[in-house]
Amino acid sequence: MSFGQIVVGPPGSGKTTYCLAMRQQLEALGRKVAVVSLDPANDGVEPDVDIRDLIRLADATDRLGLGPNGGLIFCIEYLASNLDWLKEAIAGVGEGTYLIFDCPGQVELYTHNEAMRTMLATMVEEWGIRLCAVHLVDAMHCTDPNKYVSGLIVSLSTMLQLELPHVNVMSKADLLEQHKEELDFPLEFYTEVMDMSFLTTALDSDPFSAKFAKLNAAIAELVEDFGLVQFHTLNINDGESLRRVATVVDKANGYMIGPDERREPQFTPHK
Repeated sequence: MSFGQIVVGPPGSGKTTYCLAMRQQLEALGRKVAVVSLDPANDGVEPDVDIRDLIRLADATDRLGLGPNGGLIFCIEYLASNLDWLKEAIAGVGEGTYLIFDCPGQVELYTHNEAMRTMLATMVEEWGIRLCAVHLVDAMHCTDPNKYVSGLIVSLSTMLQLELPHVNVMSKADLLEQHKEELDFPLEFYTEVMDMSFLTTALDSDPFSAKFAKLNAAIAELVEDFGLVQFHTLNINDGESLRRVATVVDKANGYMIGPDERREPQFTPHK
């Protein structure tokens, strides 16, 4: 049995940076870790398993005349129809290797399209990989009520669509420290997703969003009715912050209660 995390989130939320930093921290624990890139457009890193060895975004856009969004969806659907390739590639990194999947930033893949959910279900149910979804949202969205609400909706939709143990993370929390004066509420309000009526009041005070007062109220009610969304903050340069997130993920995917070294991780600071 293997364990791992699927790292998803909008463009610019810090997914690849998170994957590399988390890998470094887990390897400091003595774990064998492999990064699996499922992003056919990501050429900034050299992962252990790379979807670009199967298909590249440029192949889809050039040969099929697709735009970047359509090309990404095609690439993921192509991977979903060629899962034997992915299974063989993962087997090549060694049994028991902890897997970190670096995914594309196109949110439709996690909120609407079925290909990603189908692949993840196969990994869990047939390949025996215990997975947790880690959804990154830029913490700076807290400074704008409209962006924060968008982050809530994307987080909730992703949780329901992927059907995996799920951890929501506000990345770049160190940047938010420099903009505390721009927050309408204390940080805990945003991470704990407290009484949404206060947020709708803030939204309605803005001339633009006030036009959608009924929609704002309906969204707030939807999020509160599900009661699923909360966030953990992450400063990628702080080893203690990484440790806290890793501990939550280990609990979510069951790593901490497995037969080997499953225990509270002790991390060295990330540099």
